[in-house]
Amino acid sequence: MVETILALEGATKRFGGVPAVRAMDLTVERGTITGFLGPNGAGKTTSLRMSLGIITPDEGRARLFGKAPNAGTLDRVGFLPEERGIYKKMVAEDAVTFFGRLKGMSAGKARQRAGEMLERVGLGDARKKKIKEMSKGMAQKVQIAAALVHDPEFIILDEPFSGLDPVNQKVLERMIRAENEAGKTILFSTHVMEHAERLCDRIVLIAKGRKVFDGTVNEALGTVPRRVLIETGEGPDAAPVLAAHGAVTDDGMTAEGTHRYTLDLAPGSDAQDALKALVDAGVRLARFEPVRAHLHEAFVHLVETAEGEPA
Repeated sequence: MVETILALEGATKRFGGVPAVRAMDLTVERGTITGFLGPNGAGKTTSLRMSLGIITPDEGRARLFGKAPNAGTLDRVGFLPEERGIYKKMVAEDAVTFFGRLKGMSAGKARQRAGEMLERVGLGDARKKKIKEMSKGMAQKVQIAAALVHDPEFIILDEPFSGLDPVNQKVLERMIRAENEAGKTILFSTHVMEHAERLCDRIVLIAKGRKVFDGTVNEALGTVPRRVLIETGEGPDAAPVLAAHGAVTDDGMTAEGTHRYTLDLAPGSDAQDALKALVDAGVRLARFEPVRAHLHEAFVHLVETAEGEPA
């Protein structure tokens, strides 16, 4: 039986009478990587804070390892908050050691793990450097090391890629995969879809404080119309043929002298059927290219659909 590590059940939170999160249901199962996605201001951080008991839902409840969040369950969690909070006058090694001590580690073990974690994030040579002397990206990596120093079984990262350059984003992706392969459960929030598409077993998308999608990456991609790019030479017009298979956009002539169309396939239609119809109609094809959808397109589609609904 799959164990539920985190459950938000009908959680609603208002600030000044204005709902920030509305009737949120969120579950995270052991051993998974779950992406918690949404535009800025969608309610991601508020939801994560309710999950950890940092703030209390006005309605609904949070369950962490089957219980209300408490000191015992929170010691099993590593949390990277959106607002990075680390003591700038401390050197990196002392800062990470301090967070380990807060989680109940002995002084010796906390310092040993601090050194190991700083090596993992590429800051082994900077362990004696003060946080205030570091770049934003370096300080961010110290904070990540601090979140993981006590070897938590459940890792929650709020916008973890923010402030990291592309090279260090790749480093963090590798760390997330390695932690998951070691048996850890991971939940991270982001509004950058590429990370979620590469990492996640499951994604939850929220907009305006409401959940609008919950499923696999492939299921999310399935919400976007399948698209085909077509270029034709002289001869029969392709548009009427394509119209039988979906929505056609006439993109005009290319620099190479071909006529370009975009076909969004109708539900139940297949690219191969459209190709056969064009060939049977005698259309001269210079290009027929099914386009793979990306999570960014699904994200935009689902958010625009949700935000078009009455608040």
